[in-house]
Amino acid sequence: MGLSKKTVWRILGGASLLLVLGLAACIPLASRPLPKAASGPEMDEQADQLALLMERAVNKHAWDQTAYVRWNFLGQHTHLWDRFNRQARVSWGDYTVYLHTQTGAGSAWKKGERLQGAEQDKALAKALDFFYNDSFWLNAPVKAFDEGVKREVVFQKDGSAGLLLRYQSGGVTPGDSYLWTLSPSGKPLRWNMWVQVLPIKGLGNSWEGWDTLYTGALISTQHAAGPFKINMIRDLVSGRKLSDLSEPENALDPAYFEASETEPSAE
Repeated sequence: MGLSKKTVWRILGGASLLLVLGLAACIPLASRPLPKAASGPEMDEQADQLALLMERAVNKHAWDQTAYVRWNFLGQHTHLWDRFNRQARVSWGDYTVYLHTQTGAGSAWKKGERLQGAEQDKALAKALDFFYNDSFWLNAPVKAFDEGVKREVVFQKDGSAGLLLRYQSGGVTPGDSYLWTLSPSGKPLRWNMWVQVLPIKGLGNSWEGWDTLYTGALISTQHAAGPFKINMIRDLVSGRKLSDLSEPENALDPAYFEASETEPSAE
């Protein structure tokens, strides 16, 4: 006699619960503690030199000269970033938000309608969270000397020196740490992460799929964890002016950042 649909759903529900519990039980086993860094003034100097080597390998100087960048993160959020004026347009779903990346101020829209009050505040906060996370993944190697970052050396199993960066302040989740494995030239090969949003501590992924911006800055667009490769940075374009990105000149109109009631132009 066949099982009823109700019985089948109960079996599937129980199996799913067991799977979740099993994965939860494995998390402590899969996690690994943050490695102990080498100490002393010489190690501090070596950490700084490793960080500078990584910056040179991805051409941070060229990144500092890059004016406009647009990219999509994981097919979920699209960012248009005016780096010199610290302004961005962040789009997802029905939302378009114009954001000062330093202050978090700006204006928010849903289906072409201007949001007000608490709805706008919520959309602005969400857009800022997306921007912090997605711009970090866009070019994390150039953030080794940000304020509040502690640079340390960790000697790995093969004897090579890894660069441990502890983000002690700033961003969405201060307290996160990343251990970089670099090539002899300083180019990032992979990192391992001890971050609040991931239950497994020490999880790692590669940095590959390098793309070159118009200034010569290098951006990694692909990250692999085991057999799984993900294109995290998609549709990446850059330029000296908005028209280089096929954007209208008013795409980041100052009015959008001054609590204007003007309806934004179509993307």
